[in-house]
Amino acid sequence: MSAETVASAKPEAPAPRGERFWRMPILVWLAAGFLVLVAVIATFAQVLMPYGYEDTNLLFRLKPPFWSSLSIEGHVLGTDKLGRDLLSRLLVATQVSIALALLGTLIGAVLGTVLGVLAAHYGRLVDEIVMMLVDWQAAMPFLIIALAVLAFFGNNFYLFLALMGLAGWETYARLTRGLVLSAKEQGYAVAVRALGARPWRLYVRHILPNVIGPLIVQLTLNFPQTILLETSLSFLGLGIQPPLTSLGQMLGEGRDYLLTSWWLAVIPGAVIFITTLSMSLFGDWLRTRLDPTQR
Repeated sequence: MSAETVASAKPEAPAPRGERFWRMPILVWLAAGFLVLVAVIATFAQVLMPYGYEDTNLLFRLKPPFWSSLSIEGHVLGTDKLGRDLLSRLLVATQVSIALALLGTLIGAVLGTVLGVLAAHYGRLVDEIVMMLVDWQAAMPFLIIALAVLAFFGNNFYLFLALMGLAGWETYARLTRGLVLSAKEQGYAVAVRALGARPWRLYVRHILPNVIGPLIVQLTLNFPQTILLETSLSFLGLGIQPPLTSLGQMLGEGRDYLLTSWWLAVIPGAVIFITTLSMSLFGDWLRTRLDPTQR
């Protein structure tokens, strides 16, 4: 065998890490593009909407979308039962639902991460209490808890936001506890402790930056669940209340018009479905890239 043949048979060098990271399947690219679009809408909804989302005009009530009537008449996606522009309401509803889901997910992530660190650091009684709360939260369907709390205390925006934050915190607590317990035994953590570093410096400066990857992945996986929780409660009339709107509220208002004005429920329902599917696809791909055991 000649030297040229041996040289040509050598395997190609692996692509740089950054280049491999951006090699996403086409579905993940589409999901990421849609999420960018949703982020733009959530940020600039008030600028993009052609009408005020509360403006009513009974002369134009229940107008169909442009592809059904072949005439947009100023309302691209049609109007609702009060003649309000559906596109404007959809933009604001997407902004409200995404903001609630994002804030709720971040609150749950911070709460669960802090409790997981405390359980791993103190152990014994604190660990038992935290894990008992985690097991209780995991065993009880959260939708039932939310319904009971809203029925007892009444509907309030900040209470509703707090409920969004309590959804899923136990997942972060359990995950953080396991990661921190494992990281504490690593050489760098032992060396930092031997140098006399305080616990908060050990966790904030050294351990958390090394375990942040799985937590970010978990955040992307919990985000769709928070959106579905918000839309479910709003659909039942226990979430966002008029005059403010959300995707779940629009879906709930449109359920009575499915046979006559299907677009009132189908369009916001499609936005909910595509948004949660896109985030799930992107989160699943991100997990395979950040977790070496998944590759």
